[in-house]
Amino acid sequence: MTQATTSLSQRFRGYYPVVIDVETAGFNAQTDALLEIAATLLTMDDKGELSIAQTLHFHVEPFEGAVLNPSSLAFNGIDPYNPLRGAVSEREALTEIFKAVRKAQKDAGCQRAVMVAHNSAFDQSFLNAAVERNNIKRSPFHAFVSFDTTTLAALALGQTVLAKACKAAGIAFDHKEAHSALYDTERTAELFCYIINRWHSLGGWPPPVFVDDSADDDAAEQSSDPNDAT
Repeated sequence: MTQATTSLSQRFRGYYPVVIDVETAGFNAQTDALLEIAATLLTMDDKGELSIAQTLHFHVEPFEGAVLNPSSLAFNGIDPYNPLRGAVSEREALTEIFKAVRKAQKDAGCQRAVMVAHNSAFDQSFLNAAVERNNIKRSPFHAFVSFDTTTLAALALGQTVLAKACKAAGIAFDHKEAHSALYDTERTAELFCYIINRWHSLGGWPPPVFVDDSADDDAAEQSSDPNDAT
């Protein structure tokens, strides 16, 4: 096994995976409040094993005019205006997360971050909406590529629900702690690492013919990437 095949910069074709979870006041990313966001950064050792490096977590103030659906708040148990939350603005939360992501991405030798999430379309829609709402000109995340652990867990474990997938992988899951962005992000990160490392241990990585073409592909992709136009 070569250094290239055990490098995080080569494992996902130059993408740096960041696990994201959001808690919200509804399902509409354009109108409903983003209330919590957490991001788990990952690292890879010289044997090609993926693990958690760091998690950032923020309670977020509802943006002006945001919709707060009572049913969603009852589900996640969040009181948006509780002063003990220590909530910050969307811009502050995203600025701090993006700063940490860019540093980790650079340290890993990657060209762009990619979101990892459970039912990633949901989390990605809220992240993208917050970026647009706050007029953030450049996000480290690809605008539409994501790694969905729902799909990965279905393939690897025959499960799609986060709690059941964790159980199948031998990862402890406390339902009383669930629906907190911090807790769900770290369990999703553990699940993602488990699946990637399991595939590695079974001989699925590296593939029989490893082609290091990430630099050429990344240049081609960036030329038409919506992120580069902002």
